[in-house]
Amino acid sequence: MCRWLAYSGTPVLLEDVLYKPEHSLIDQSLHSRLGVETTNGDGFGVGWYGQDACTPAIVRDTSPAWNNRNLREIANHVRSGLFFAHVRASTGTAVQQTNSHPFRHGRWMWMHNGAITDYHRLRRDLCLAIDPALFSSIEGSTDSEVMFYLAITFGLDQDAPAAVAQMAGLVERLGAERGVEFPLQMTIAVTDSERLWAFRYSSEGNSRSLFYSSRADTVRALHPDLEFVRELSDETRIVVSEPLRDLPGLWKELPESSYSVVQPGSDVLLPFVPQQPG
Repeated sequence: MCRWLAYSGTPVLLEDVLYKPEHSLIDQSLHSRLGVETTNGDGFGVGWYGQDACTPAIVRDTSPAWNNRNLREIANHVRSGLFFAHVRASTGTAVQQTNSHPFRHGRWMWMHNGAITDYHRLRRDLCLAIDPALFSSIEGSTDSEVMFYLAITFGLDQDAPAAVAQMAGLVERLGAERGVEFPLQMTIAVTDSERLWAFRYSSEGNSRSLFYSSRADTVRALHPDLEFVRELSDETRIVVSEPLRDLPGLWKELPESSYSVVQPGSDVLLPFVPQQPG
């Protein structure tokens, strides 16, 4: 499967988060500790919002992240307060640029780790549930992109958690109808440029790893010698498939079957329960 990172807070160079930590996402592309696969070399993607942009910029490629010169060049020059990064290990669909994450539609950005079990058996019915006006926007062949457009169909613009819950409910219902025991495995990050939602859920109750960082003031108190944290606002958060550094008190695991909302003011942590579409 895959590894991903979502950052929200004080604008920083992408390099500071993607490359510099001891167990950075680039290191995880070769040496994942908690993923299903150790190596995640089936492409990568980064997406970020500029200072005045509501629509994210997306750069994706099929080459491994660990030796891509273009990614290194971008990371050393792009500064953003909200960005996604993803390294891919394919679960069966083609290694091609349009299958690399993150995915974008208007102001929305989405990435996923996990899979729809027996996706080839469910794909047709899932695609038929997507709003016909959106269908031509699908560029690749992954289950992840179909999940994104199902969530848009179910009202991502109005209520993101409810839309993702209805997407998950549809996948589980169709899977149950076809005898798939555990249809869905997912950790998802999605943002509208203002808020960041992170979801952790699986049908079997054994979801892939997902962590979020503690408040910056807490980290500064615990680790006053950690230079990177000194300039960050207290509202800065990083959500990751795997911790970027092995430091006590820095990371908290997102509970099973839950989602978090990173937003101005207080963050939110709530249970996640799939729902049947209305």
